Amino acid sequence: HDLPVIISRDSSYTQANIHSLVTTYTLLPASPASTMAEQNPMVTLQTELSRFRRATLNSAVKDADKLLELLIQAREQVANASDPHRASLTMTKLQNPVTAGFDAINNDLKEVSKAQKTFGKALDKSFPLRPLSTDYDAMAAYPSLINRAVAMHMLREGQFSVASTFLREAHERPPPLSANNPTLDADIHSLQSRELQDKFASMYKILNELKNRKLVPAIEWARLNSDELEARGSNLEFELSKLQFVWLFKGPEINGLPDDEHNGRIGALAYAQKHFGRFQTRHIKEIQQLSCAMVYASNIGQSPYANIFETSAAFDDVALSFTREFCSLLGLSAESPLYVAATAGAIALPQLIKYTTYVKAKRTEWTTESELAFETPLPRSMVYHPIFVCPVSKEQTTEQNPPMMLPCGHVICKESLQRLTKGSRFKCPYCPNEGHIKDAREIKL
Repeated sequence: HDLPVIISRDSSYTQANIHSLVTTYTLLPASPASTMAEQNPMVTLQTELSRFRRATLNSAVKDADKLLELLIQAREQVANASDPHRASLTMTKLQNPVTAGFDAINNDLKEVSKAQKTFGKALDKSFPLRPLSTDYDAMAAYPSLINRAVAMHMLREGQFSVASTFLREAHERPPPLSANNPTLDADIHSLQSRELQDKFASMYKILNELKNRKLVPAIEWARLNSDELEARGSNLEFELSKLQFVWLFKGPEINGLPDDEHNGRIGALAYAQKHFGRFQTRHIKEIQQLSCAMVYASNIGQSPYANIFETSAAFDDVALSFTREFCSLLGLSAESPLYVAATAGAIALPQLIKYTTYVKAKRTEWTTESELAFETPLPRSMVYHPIFVCPVSKEQTTEQNPPMMLPCGHVICKESLQRLTKGSRFKCPYCPNEGHIKDAREIKL
């Protein structure tokens, strides 16, 4: 059976939204005599997790509130007592309830502590530390690249002081030089530059404004970089302006902006007349839809344009687009490479470990070095390049062995084409056409 396990993203990995990484815990066949818990260690872990969730501090807080209320009442009685003996009697009567209150709080805390320890033991038992089945650490020879990835991730997350400390310590204790580990002084200095830190600080400032439903800083940034965004074919500036129109259209009751001529339907119309003209070439249809929506202003929710004015996820979407475009102008990917690598490894590693363990047990070996014996189970969001399998050799194409299109239109890999070539001519393996080697073209999928 396959049991889903949720591995939450740590706060240091959080960018625009909190996401979860879903991996699959694959169970090996168990003997019929095995119990359910033995077959599936996750059953025990889920049971302890339920107990851990029930063991909250609510009871301790309630008991503490009762004790505080008791002490406050006693203080008022002592303050209002005219007879010193009555005050002494009040303090004497208070001893037993206070002791009982502290005992109750301690018992509540013991229950929480017990649940924490029990869950920790169950976690260690369900996921014991085992040596990896593979003896080769692919990244062990590249500590400088790892340091750079960690430092860049910290900068991207806005942890500038932590990144500065990390870079300083990495520079003070550099890894030993080797053929596989060249110096990265130039890259390290570029990460330490104030300019790069200032750019990321600016990005986080704008993202914080978007979180607070303030679009003006992001629009100003997009206008300042409009030439670069236009060259990339980006729609970010228009999407921001479009959302600003919609946000103004909703009026002060929803957007919380000042109730003046710059807000509401009149403000939205004035904004469109002032700023939408420059977008007519590429976005005339969307501008027409926004204009026609003014006719349905009193009943926009039931109009054909209702989806355009739905803003529940619009600000999150535009924040993601802004982050992607901002990083692209810096020559960086939208997602942190360190996070992507760690996430992909967490997804793929269990299956790889299971496979290598099985191969070792059977005393067999996979002889193809350029590819695995199975497909890596990564989600579509982590597939960054197309995969083409040559119909002749049944191998995946690579940069060294790219796909080649023949004059007849069929596609095979370069190595297969070279094996089929006699002299400078070849015959297509899938049709009767013949061609010249110079007529074959490398294609980019």
